[in-house]
Amino acid sequence: MPIQLPYFRYIFIGLQCTSLFGVGPFFGDPPDMNHPWAVHDRNRPQPIYVVAGLTNSSPPSDALVLFDGTTDSLHNWRHEKDEDTRKSDWMIQDGSLFCTPGAGNLTSIATFGDCQIHLEWRSHALENKSGQSRGNSGIFLMDLIEVQILDNFENITYADGSAGSIYGVMPPAVNALKAPGNWQSYDVIFRRPIFKLGKLYDPGSITVLCNGVAVQAGVPIDSISKHKKRSPLKNAFPISGSIKLQDHGDRVEFRNIWVRPLRARPKDGGFDGYLEAKVAGLKRKQIASDIRNEAEKLEGLKKSLLLYESLIYDFDLDIQADASNHASIFLDNILLLNSDSITLQKPNIISLYNALKYLNKHSVLQSSHSVFERVTSIVVTNNWIDYK
Repeated sequence: MPIQLPYFRYIFIGLQCTSLFGVGPFFGDPPDMNHPWAVHDRNRPQPIYVVAGLTNSSPPSDALVLFDGTTDSLHNWRHEKDEDTRKSDWMIQDGSLFCTPGAGNLTSIATFGDCQIHLEWRSHALENKSGQSRGNSGIFLMDLIEVQILDNFENITYADGSAGSIYGVMPPAVNALKAPGNWQSYDVIFRRPIFKLGKLYDPGSITVLCNGVAVQAGVPIDSISKHKKRSPLKNAFPISGSIKLQDHGDRVEFRNIWVRPLRARPKDGGFDGYLEAKVAGLKRKQIASDIRNEAEKLEGLKKSLLLYESLIYDFDLDIQADASNHASIFLDNILLLNSDSITLQKPNIISLYNALKYLNKHSVLQSSHSVFERVTSIVVTNNWIDYK
């Protein structure tokens, strides 16, 4: 049966193209007032590729290594006490970093906001010591939140001061420590509290894995770490801060310390997730603008499809008219093709049809739209309606 093509009167030019919509509907549900991208949106930025470490303790490629066992990595830190006031220094021995009595706290020179932190620590068996006197140290985030380090393997102490606790705030869910003398690992996921105009906007959270076991899981931050005091968050919290290793008078060794930043939350300037309507709207306009700028480099059906695609993010009557003009030329110029040549253009016709059908389904384009009516007539006439 010959292919029937109504409505064609002009010369065919420039029909070779590959539609962004492919030969079937590309997008899932379209953007909405709180989500700037469609489901399965190909315009959504791809994740940055990160090379994982060879082991769980090895730093991934995007991590900042704060201590790797070398003397050079000690330059990533500063003593909190001035040289005139401290009695000794932090030292390195056999690739381990440790505190000598009177050295004071050690603070990273680099500062961090939301981040993932890995470190390993160990203490040694201490006879005749118990409670908080065995292997006591800590890792402080922004100088306000302490994840406790302590040898409480078969050593009872107050729960919110045991290893893996958010000190003075939240006990660990379980005690996952190995016996003293073994290396213990901490992996901390820290999301800082966010304040806006003096009011708490997002409490943030802390997740802690001790030796691979989740002992804190997304715990909201409602207080900073204090000894014997409850200290609720007030009206501000730093945007970034150092990481501090505590001198508590005990010899605790450290190794494999690295930090990597986390992507921004929607409430902190990120665009992945549920956004406020104003923010999502601005992002949709930006996406539409980027697509339209790309369309300016193209002609014919390629340009038409990109312009139609941009309407999903930001509807504009002038852009719709421009897209329809290019699509109409594409349809008009098929007239002089023979049947075999028309068959070769079937995927392009179906691409336009599927794009317009998607726009119509999601109320971006009316079914009475002239280009939609024309391409639908072609598809129906030639029994391409079920084409995928």
